[in-house]
Amino acid sequence: MGYYDDQDGQRRGKENRRGGGRFGYFLSGLIGVIVGALVVALLFPSIFGKTNPDSAAVDSNSVANTSTSTAKTTKTVSLKVTTDITKAVEKTEKAVVGVSNIQKQSIWSDDMFGQDSKSSSSQEAGSGSGIIYKKVGDKAYVVTNYHVIEGANALEVTLSNGKKLSAKLVGSDKYTDLAVLQIDGSNVTTVAQFGDSDALKLGETVIAIGNPLGEEFAGSVTEGIVSGLNRTVPVDIDEDGTEDWQAEVIQTDAAINPGNSGGALVNIAGQVVGINSMKISNESIEGIGFSIPINSAKPVIHQLETKGKITRPALGVGIVNVSDISAYQQKETLKLPANVTTGVVIGSVEKGSPASKAGLKEFDVIYKLDDQKIDNIVELRKFLYEHKQPGDKVKVSVYRNGQPKTFTLTLGTASGSN
Repeated sequence: MGYYDDQDGQRRGKENRRGGGRFGYFLSGLIGVIVGALVVALLFPSIFGKTNPDSAAVDSNSVANTSTSTAKTTKTVSLKVTTDITKAVEKTEKAVVGVSNIQKQSIWSDDMFGQDSKSSSSQEAGSGSGIIYKKVGDKAYVVTNYHVIEGANALEVTLSNGKKLSAKLVGSDKYTDLAVLQIDGSNVTTVAQFGDSDALKLGETVIAIGNPLGEEFAGSVTEGIVSGLNRTVPVDIDEDGTEDWQAEVIQTDAAINPGNSGGALVNIAGQVVGINSMKISNESIEGIGFSIPINSAKPVIHQLETKGKITRPALGVGIVNVSDISAYQQKETLKLPANVTTGVVIGSVEKGSPASKAGLKEFDVIYKLDDQKIDNIVELRKFLYEHKQPGDKVKVSVYRNGQPKTFTLTLGTASGSN
C-alpha cells in the first residue's frame, strides 16, 4: 500500500514550486532574447548577412563603390554649345575689323643748346570698328563711320586675326556719318552679308559686334533687341552748337560703347542690318544705342565706293527757320497767316541758281516740297538729300506776302557736296 511522509511531501512541494519559478525565469529570458534578436535583425540586417541599401553602415566594399561613383559625377565634361546666336556671330565676326585713326602730332623739346625745337610724330588719335562688305580681286572694302576717320592723316585696319593693314580712304560723308575704306584683300577670308533693315520688328534679337575701347576688347559681342524703329536723332554737323541734321537710326539696347562705332548690328541670321553709330551717354540713361539702318546706308556706300563722294542737290538759296523769326516779323514782314508758325524762309537767292530761274524770291516761305510738308531746315535737307539728285525736278510751295504759290525747278549741285 502506498504512503508518504507528510513532512517530506511538504519539502518536495516546496522544491517543485522553486523548480517552476526557475523555468518561468528561463522562459521569460528566452523570449526576451528572441525579441531582442528580432529587433537587432530589423535595425541591423547586415549582422545577419543582409544589406540595407539605405543603411548608414557600410562595409569597405561599399566605401570603394561610393568613391568610384563620386569620381564619375565630378568628371570634367567638354560641351560644344551651338545656338542661333553663336551661329550668327560665327557667320559675321571675322568680317568686323578695327579701324585706327592716325594723326600727326607736334612735339616740342629742348635741343642740346637749350633751344626749343619742334618735331612731329604720327600717333593713334582714336579708334573704331568697321565691316568688310565686299571683296573684288585683291582688294577689299570696309564701311565705317565718318567720325571714326575724321581728321586722319593715315588709316590702319586690324583684321580679326590681329593682322594690321594700311587703309586708303575711298570716300566719306559727314551727313550720313559713313566712310568707305579700301584694303589689301589677300588676307580677307570673310565678307559680311547685308540684310533688310526694313524687315526688322520691335523686340527682335540683334547682336552688336565691334571693338569697344580699342584692340584690348576686339571682337566683343553684345546681345539685345530692337528697341525702336524709324527714330530720328538731332545732330550738329558743323559743330556750331545748332542742330542742323536729323539722323535716321535703329534704337537697340545691345551695349554699344566707344570703339563700337562703325561695327555691325547683326540679326539672328548673321546679316548686317545696321552700322553702330552712337549712344546716349548720361548717368541716368542706360541701354539706348543707335545704329544706321543698312537700307539707308547701302546707296551711300555704293556712291562713296564708285564716286568717292556724295553729290547732293541744291535750290540755290540761303534759308532760315520760321521759328527763328520773331512773331512781329512773321506778321509784318512775311505776312504769314496767323495759323502758320513753321516753314523755311528764303533769306537770299543766288544769281543764276535753280531758285532764281524758277522765280523764287527773298522772304518767300517754303512750306512744301512736292507734296511733303516742310516745317524746318532739317526736314528740307532730309527730303532733298534722301529723295532727290541734281537734275531732278521738284515742286516748291511757298507763301509770298501771305498768299500760297507753287514753282517747279530743276535742282542744281550743292557746292558743299563732299
